[in-house]
Amino acid sequence: MQFAFLLLLLALGAPALAASCKAESGDRTVALVELYTSEGCSSCPPADRWLSGLAARGFGAERVVPLALHVDYWDYIGWKDPYGRREFSLRQRKLSQLQRMALVYTPQVLVQGRDFPRWGTPAFDATVAAINAQPAKARIVLEILGASGGALDAQASAELADSARASDAALYLAVFENRLTSRITAGENSGRTLTHDHVVLEWLGPFAFGPTGKLSERRPLALLPKGAPERSGVVGFVQDRRTGEVLQALLRSAC
Repeated sequence: MQFAFLLLLLALGAPALAASCKAESGDRTVALVELYTSEGCSSCPPADRWLSGLAARGFGAERVVPLALHVDYWDYIGWKDPYGRREFSLRQRKLSQLQRMALVYTPQVLVQGRDFPRWGTPAFDATVAAINAQPAKARIVLEILGASGGALDAQASAELADSARASDAALYLAVFENRLTSRITAGENSGRTLTHDHVVLEWLGPFAFGPTGKLSERRPLALLPKGAPERSGVVGFVQDRRTGEVLQALLRSAC
């Protein structure tokens, strides 16, 4: 009887013992890959498919953190991208200015904050391998505490390897969703059905580091009105705002 009662207590307590939905970055650097894209751009679907296929090609989250940032500056040609955000267009322009580039374009891939036009070639594999071989310059911990009210409740902490970089470094957080589909009825892609992965829906930051090179943030990250938490996740990355260099990146899929 006592044994049965003990089993009942263990069963009732099981949810509290469930594994935490948590991820911690490692000793080596993970490459942040940003694709600037638009549903109004006829040359973008191949780049969207390339980004979606990274994991199948051996570029899992331990090597690459992919983000698809939909810009809004192609909306005028007939199709308004439902995922397009002006803040993503502004980020693209800012990072281009840091590299002294006169123009922005789509599809554009940035690796570690820098333009990488050879994304569809073996040069990408070699570049990621070189990045992964570098010691991490920051440590990140991400935890998804729950999903409610159309948002993921995320806890993030970060620490710089060199606290002297604290004045320039910042943490950014993003929530993404996979397997989003649009039927395009106007513009350059009219008549096509497009599917996207790693689509950024919400973007927060920059969060500044304190003088000790540490920070902690807990934030709700909004999903789409009919968003699916099981297809979503959170990304955190640390970037030098002065140079654009990405010091570390981390992805945690919803559990």
